[in-house]
Amino acid sequence: MLRLRPYKECDAQDIVKWIKSEFAFRQWSADRYKKYPITSADMNLYYQKDNSNGNIWGMTAFNEMGVVGHFTMRFTDDNRNELRLGFVIIDSAQRGKGLGKEMLNLAIRFAFEFVKVSKITLGVFENNLVAIQCYKSCGFKEVSLQNVESYLCLGETWNCIEMELTQQ
Repeated sequence: MLRLRPYKECDAQDIVKWIKSEFAFRQWSADRYKKYPITSADMNLYYQKDNSNGNIWGMTAFNEMGVVGHFTMRFTDDNRNELRLGFVIIDSAQRGKGLGKEMLNLAIRFAFEFVKVSKITLGVFENNLVAIQCYKSCGFKEVSLQNVESYLCLGETWNCIEMELTQQ
């Protein structure tokens, strides 16, 4: 059974070990980090810039085995009605066991029931088919945007699929 708690700096030492290739790293972080691999210090330095920003926070999923997942949440509107998930990752050794879906369902419940938002959004690269399927299994739907978000990753242009989930 998974639980959620706020991200702690000590979580980074586990999270950075889950990223086994630069391809997977870019699927997770796009161009947000300039170099691969990153260290736990790099991750914490990146997150420290948002410490005083009450509109963004990290969450950690854990179970009896320890830390198994991570994601960020941030408000995207001044009214704090929309929340965006980012940096979603599951321990690479634990993938395929349903933990991603379980973690996302906890995030969804937290967002709707405790944060009281009306919509949750996320972006996922179109080359990340496993993540897309996981998001869809949690109820997220693809939405069309006028301008597709794209990033230059590993010498290629990677397009994002925008997904959202609204409270029923």
